Amino acid sequence: MRQAISAALQVPQAEIPFAGELIQVRENEKDWEGAAERLLRSFGLSLLVPDRHYARVEEWVDRTNLRGRLVYYRVREMQHSALPSLHPNSLVHKLALKTDTPYYNWLEREVANRFDLACCTGHEDFRREIKAITRAGQIKGRDERHEKDDRYRLDDRSRYVLGWNNEAKIAALEAKAKIVEDRAASLGNDIASLQSRLRKVKQRLETLDKIVEYLDFRDIDWRPLAAEIAILQEEKQNLERASDILKTLNERLSRLFGEQKETGDLLDKRKDERSRTDDRRLTALALLADAEARLASGTLETHAASFPRIEAFRNEALGDHTLTVESCETREQQLREWLQSRIDAEDKKLTRIRERIIDSMRRFRDDYPLDTQDMDVSLDAAEEYARMLARLRTDDLPRFETRFKQLLNENTIREVANFQSQLGRERQLIKERIASINESLTRIDYNPGRYIVLEAQPSADADIRDFQLELRACTEGALTGSGDEQYSEAKFLQVKRIIERFRGREGQTELDRRWTKKVTDVRNAFVFAASERWREDNTEHEHYSDSGGKSGGQKEKLAYTILAASLAYQFGLEWGSLRSRTFRFVVIDEAFGRGSDESAQYGLQLFQQLNLQLLVVTPLQKIHIIEPFVSSVGFVHNDDGRASMLRNLTIEEYRAEKAAHRA
Repeated sequence: MRQAISAALQVPQAEIPFAGELIQVRENEKDWEGAAERLLRSFGLSLLVPDRHYARVEEWVDRTNLRGRLVYYRVREMQHSALPSLHPNSLVHKLALKTDTPYYNWLEREVANRFDLACCTGHEDFRREIKAITRAGQIKGRDERHEKDDRYRLDDRSRYVLGWNNEAKIAALEAKAKIVEDRAASLGNDIASLQSRLRKVKQRLETLDKIVEYLDFRDIDWRPLAAEIAILQEEKQNLERASDILKTLNERLSRLFGEQKETGDLLDKRKDERSRTDDRRLTALALLADAEARLASGTLETHAASFPRIEAFRNEALGDHTLTVESCETREQQLREWLQSRIDAEDKKLTRIRERIIDSMRRFRDDYPLDTQDMDVSLDAAEEYARMLARLRTDDLPRFETRFKQLLNENTIREVANFQSQLGRERQLIKERIASINESLTRIDYNPGRYIVLEAQPSADADIRDFQLELRACTEGALTGSGDEQYSEAKFLQVKRIIERFRGREGQTELDRRWTKKVTDVRNAFVFAASERWREDNTEHEHYSDSGGKSGGQKEKLAYTILAASLAYQFGLEWGSLRSRTFRFVVIDEAFGRGSDESAQYGLQLFQQLNLQLLVVTPLQKIHIIEPFVSSVGFVHNDDGRASMLRNLTIEEYRAEKAAHRA
């Protein structure tokens, strides 16, 4: 039925899969495969129709007599969202969905909603659960409905519909087909045996029917007739033995019959030979006429120069043979075919040589685009490449090799070394600033008796590690003055690979751009974490590589600590140092009011000790927490709904006017 829909609507079958093709029982849960197949069979045989094909499929199904039953689902595009809470022993946990399909999100939600049945191995568990299933395939629904369908065996793989790999089902069907074939063969033998017995019975019945036609037994008594026939045959043999003349005449008659047959066969043979001779004579006359016509045309002298080469080809192609009138045409055809095969072989060689030349031109252009930008990749441009080769040979390029190696060592590789050193200095600067921040963080209690230390460990990222190794390989031994040509060439290729990725290789520009941004940002060379330690002995209380598993207040508190450290790093601040002439401006919006009072107060204390200049934008939330840290207020009001007004007040003026207003 899916094939009919696909053919009628020109929709690939892969775009309208059966649900069962995208679901299978996990390998470690095969004990539940039969029960899962029985529960999901109806859903697995349903077609999934994407939204873009839904209207056409719906119309076609409605106007077509399907001569069968079809269930299909309209699958709308949907984003991944949280799934309903599943039973710990849910059958859903034993199912795997095909991940590389656009139907994954829809299918994941449908399976979770439809088949969240508890898998029970005991009867007591089965009776307690609201929705449950046993390994034997008994199903219990929410409405106290129980069902067990044993019309087919639970382990009959020929009826399985789940799984994107149907090898097991094919094997089961083949085994079942073998059993049916063997049964059919056995039944065929039984039928043939019964039919043979039936024919014998019919013959006996027909014989019995004919018996009634004879009223006297002597009419069917064959024994007297047989005895009479035997007597007559014996008398005939006696007469033949008694007559020598008759015997001689019979022998002569037989001999004459044999001679007549031999003469007839010889006559037919001679007729055939005469016919073939006539055909050969006519063919020879035609060839003679053709040869005389060619001689008369005068072209023989024109082609005479080619005869020695043709003779050599003939010997090579046909070997030792005797040329006859009859074989001329056949030999000519054989020689033509041999020559054509040689021509084809030479053409293939030319084609391969042409392709190799063009590939070499293309590689040369790719390697030297600036020098070959006006040159084509074709055989017509061969003279240009030849002229360039001659120019390269006459320009005495080896004279510049020493200069090239000198520049490679003195400039290129030295610049790479400087670049590597700069990255090293930047990494060292990060370590120093983190050390400075840690010195500041030790002065504030993260928790009573404990403080926070930021840690920067080398990143294990493969791209960053490989990039650092490549830089080190470019500069190792480069400044020792080695004159090894292979060494210089190897260094050049190493530097070239890095620069090509910085510039962006053809077809991989975006990938190389992201790689360059990643490996040259020294912050990516570290993995940052926070360690909470006891002041008493500096031992670690807890390690924070992320905020997973923490309460809301713990996450906020850790976030404020890291935020304060980041601000100190960005502004280059030192704990407690006063910089009245510097600009250290930080804006905090209304999201500040969504956290707990304790974490908000902790954050403000951190910002105050870092001497940050805060602007807190809040719709009158957490005023009692913020007010002790405020030195001035910007009060925005709008009287008539057209234009807002801002009034700046010191905190003392604000408190005085607020008290007067209350009075």
